[in-house]
Amino acid sequence: MKNLPIYMLALIAGISLSIEAALGGALGENIGKLESTYYIFVVGALSLFLGVLFFGKGDLTQVFKVPKWTLTGGALGVIYLSLLIISVTFVGVGLSITVVIIGQLFTSIVVDHFGWLGTKRISIDRNRVIAIGLLLLALVFI
Repeated sequence: MKNLPIYMLALIAGISLSIEAALGGALGENIGKLESTYYIFVVGALSLFLGVLFFGKGDLTQVFKVPKWTLTGGALGVIYLSLLIISVTFVGVGLSITVVIIGQLFTSIVVDHFGWLGTKRISIDRNRVIAIGLLLLALVFI
């Protein structure tokens, strides 16, 4: 399986996301939910700044030349993390992440189907619909 290293990276990302949700929820209970989101982004930005400074190979000046709609990811990240932290404090990490995954999968399938946002077109098929159905079923059990 030639993509195994990529799958492992994605798995680590998922593990990190669940741990971040739990930490953010706990922090949010103590300092406030939006304050927790802010803190996480500040620490993340500082950490990433060091990563870019020492290991970055791109060209940040290109940010002024790209289509403006491609710059909205930062705002979506704030919305995502804020809402995740809020939901974790009410329903827990497992249920919150399950619902996040359902939302991600459904939206990803629609984006792929229509080729939105510069993605490759991949049609919705029976397997993808079944996958969403099974995740909805998992939500009932979690």
